[in-house]
Amino acid sequence: MSKLGYSGLEIEEFFYETARIGEMHLVKQIEDMKLQLSEWRQDLHAHPELGFEEHRTSDFVASKLEEFGVEVHREIGKTGVVGVLRQGNETKSIGLRADMDALPITETNEFDYRSKNPGKMHACGHDGHTVMLLAAAKYLAESRSFSGQVNFIFQPAEEGLGGAKAMIDDGLFEKFPCDRIYAMHNGPGIAIGKFASVPGVRTAAGAFFDIKVIGKGGHGAFPQFAIDPITIAAEIISAIQTIISRTTSPNESAVLSITKVHAGDAYNVIPESAVLSGTVRTFTIAKMREIERQMISISEGISKAHGGSALVEFNTLFLPVLNEEGATDLATEVCGDIVGQDNVITTGSAGTGSEDFSFMSNEVPGCYVIIGNGEDSNALHNPNFDFNDETLVYGGSFFARVTEKELALD
Repeated sequence: MSKLGYSGLEIEEFFYETARIGEMHLVKQIEDMKLQLSEWRQDLHAHPELGFEEHRTSDFVASKLEEFGVEVHREIGKTGVVGVLRQGNETKSIGLRADMDALPITETNEFDYRSKNPGKMHACGHDGHTVMLLAAAKYLAESRSFSGQVNFIFQPAEEGLGGAKAMIDDGLFEKFPCDRIYAMHNGPGIAIGKFASVPGVRTAAGAFFDIKVIGKGGHGAFPQFAIDPITIAAEIISAIQTIISRTTSPNESAVLSITKVHAGDAYNVIPESAVLSGTVRTFTIAKMREIERQMISISEGISKAHGGSALVEFNTLFLPVLNEEGATDLATEVCGDIVGQDNVITTGSAGTGSEDFSFMSNEVPGCYVIIGNGEDSNALHNPNFDFNDETLVYGGSFFARVTEKELALD
């Protein structure tokens, strides 16, 4: 007996129960695949491909799905792949989405599996997202622990090239109906074993713009005979910043950034034109449309006042990602089952980054979950970024468990 009056067996049972309550309920079959998953992920990392060029990656995905016994459909949105797995007679279905493309970044990591494709890099972790979904596909194909249809959606061209819309335009949801859809992105700075599942707007709508200011070229020594597009462009840069500072409510978030200025080729020549380019982020499409209208009005008005003209090309590339309440509640429950509710973030402000998944979640109710990539992880889109392989079993377990929850066996 202990000094507190408990037997050794009772103490042992107490500590066992405490450990059991605090343990993480990962899918054991996926845990057992950890080394294999890491090998897959590092292979994809070493062979990054840009949007709509993911031929090797698509081949890799399709080959694995076929190996698992999953029905494979290719060329959905050019290089997109959809795997279909059916079990039983239940008509309910869900979609699980992962993105596959890399970025035009030169990698500066020095490990053995660094990019072998110059100027291309998996700097956003899409290599890991792809493998997490493959892990779930393998497990579900073997366990068949669901009733209904699960669609494994491997999307191309997430990085601003419209891969989600391309898949939708190719009949994604007509060919592969989904009652709900789930996606996941890694989060640098969030500890391994933590998730964020938050309802409502999670990412911003995103647009890219180009403003071409047209003047009249001339000699730099005789500006009176020219219409200088550079001075016009400078006024436009200052003026359009007031769209945010003076016409947007302090209670409404929006971002407008000029990121490129191109004009002229010689020291003594006033160029014929100048081009300003940048991005806008908002949390509603209505605000995006208002900024577009104001930008056109300001650019044209200032240019005309100086005797020039302006052409504005404004392209909205992303919608806001909206996490539907029911799907988010279920995702939160699944995350809690895996890592404990204390490790699930359920509140927080939306970010001004944008995500192509927004087009899918605009069509089908869904949830976009963030999964921890490690507190010491480098930032996304950084030449030293690397997806943390410890995350693979957590993400794979989430996709597997959310399928089993949505398509529960009777």
